[in-house]
Amino acid sequence: MIRDRGKMKWTSMMLPEHVKLLRDWAKEDEYEKAREIDEQYLEVMNETISEAMEFGKDLMITHYHNRKYELVIGNIHYWDDLNGKLHVVDQFGEVHRISLSSISDVRLMDE
Repeated sequence: MIRDRGKMKWTSMMLPEHVKLLRDWAKEDEYEKAREIDEQYLEVMNETISEAMEFGKDLMITHYHNRKYELVIGNIHYWDDLNGKLHVVDQFGEVHRISLSSISDVRLMDE
């Protein structure tokens, strides 16, 4: 039986800079690419956000943050039109400032 130590046998012959670059390269494989959204779906999302703001309903917002998609569930507290951001308060009371351009999906929570 061959007892191969995998990457361990090569790290002693590599410089620390090379090891760091290889780790960064492996981490980049986990990154997700931002999706483009068509204008019809933007209109649907706009109507959903308007309805949630008017009636105080909770939303599920999927947005692109730090090279991956994150899900925020909460109520819209404030819409900053000057900076183009939504201030969403989640169920734990934490405020999320979400850029409108980074939002990829908005849905109303079913009660």
